[in-house]
Amino acid sequence: MSKIVSGFSKLTKQEKIKWVSTLVDDASTQATLVNQLAPPEKTQKIFDGLSENVISNYVLPFSVAPNFLINGKSYCVPMVTEESSVVAAAASAAKFWALRGGIQAEVLSMTKLGQVHFSWNGPKEDLLHIWDELLELFRVATKDLTKNMQARGGGIQKIELKDFTEVEPEYYQILVSFDTKDSMGANFINSVLERMADLLEDFVGSHPHLKAYQLEVIMAILSNYTPECIVRASVECDLTEDELPGCGHEESRTVAHKIHKAVRIAEIDPHRAATHNKGIFNGVDAVIIATGNDFRAVEACGHAYAGRNGQYTSLSHCELTDNKFKFWIDLPLAVGTVGGLTTLHPLAKLSLELLGKPNAEELMQIVAAAGLMQNYAALKSLVTTGIQHGHMKMHLSNIINHLEASTLETQAILDHFKDKKVSFTGVREYLAQLRQKTMG
Repeated sequence: MSKIVSGFSKLTKQEKIKWVSTLVDDASTQATLVNQLAPPEKTQKIFDGLSENVISNYVLPFSVAPNFLINGKSYCVPMVTEESSVVAAAASAAKFWALRGGIQAEVLSMTKLGQVHFSWNGPKEDLLHIWDELLELFRVATKDLTKNMQARGGGIQKIELKDFTEVEPEYYQILVSFDTKDSMGANFINSVLERMADLLEDFVGSHPHLKAYQLEVIMAILSNYTPECIVRASVECDLTEDELPGCGHEESRTVAHKIHKAVRIAEIDPHRAATHNKGIFNGVDAVIIATGNDFRAVEACGHAYAGRNGQYTSLSHCELTDNKFKFWIDLPLAVGTVGGLTTLHPLAKLSLELLGKPNAEELMQIVAAAGLMQNYAALKSLVTTGIQHGHMKMHLSNIINHLEASTLETQAILDHFKDKKVSFTGVREYLAQLRQKTMG
């Protein structure tokens, strides 16, 4: 896809599917998209194995947002969400910025973390004395677990001993840094950590100078907080040459100033920051779910990162100097493009194919771009028309379905509210008037 697509939202469902199917090589793409409500027996068997006590499938909308231009490359981004305005907002913002150079994205680091938590009632100096010996033992004894990852350029990066005895008696930790390449790496990391935990207990328990003391492993598990697995996505424009969408030159400067101030408010006020960041994750989660990644881990990490300096704050930032407008996000993201649901779930597999089979770094950039576009669109609405104007317009179809309007009634409602404020009460009252006229 090399050019901007206009009017995509106005196409019929079949026309959208036909267009999307041209972006991937798999001949079964269209069938995969159409048949998910009643999947083949083989697919249902996969779904049944994903959880416990499965009795049915819970279906969420699978959408696409075209016109994402990231580092000069065009993407049609898959998004799974039930919030009607999310995809429309992200797609609209992406199209606007694609016409102004697109989104720039870069992965700043790829380090993931795991921990072995343990208690030790002996002198810290004794642990330090054997530390080099333990390090060598850890690396040698985990070679069978790490060799495949090392062959791909990943593996264990660093192993550190952490002393927390000032805040919790006898509590120490082994902090291990990993690079898991295109895998999210949870199973790999946990396997390595559990091996290290066993080795630690055995080594200390059998050491002639240490066995008089007690070492007890509490747990060994990865950390979902990955502050060194960071991606940055940004957009910028010159307000003397470019106009923000729906604005003239003068209004663009006013709107840009308001967006800048709105971001500052989110940076200094946790109450606003929570809602601000939730909007970012509207876009982030939608792509994470579509690609079979763990949205719970991604959100936990993002919120922890937002509070890393002692106060919860905004994940996105804005700079306004002279007539230069810059908007960016730094986001910790641990994602994978191989293994797990990414290859098991047919729509997750389709999503990655639709994105051109990205590696983990490229997927990080795409996810961050989706979060940035969602945040920009939300802020633009907030400081201009207000959030309800666009949200309720998109929510109109849900209200119509809830009120069980007929086809004729639906068209009448859509025509009537084309230039009016949408509310549930307003639509219900108008529908009642329609039905009264019909009965009369």
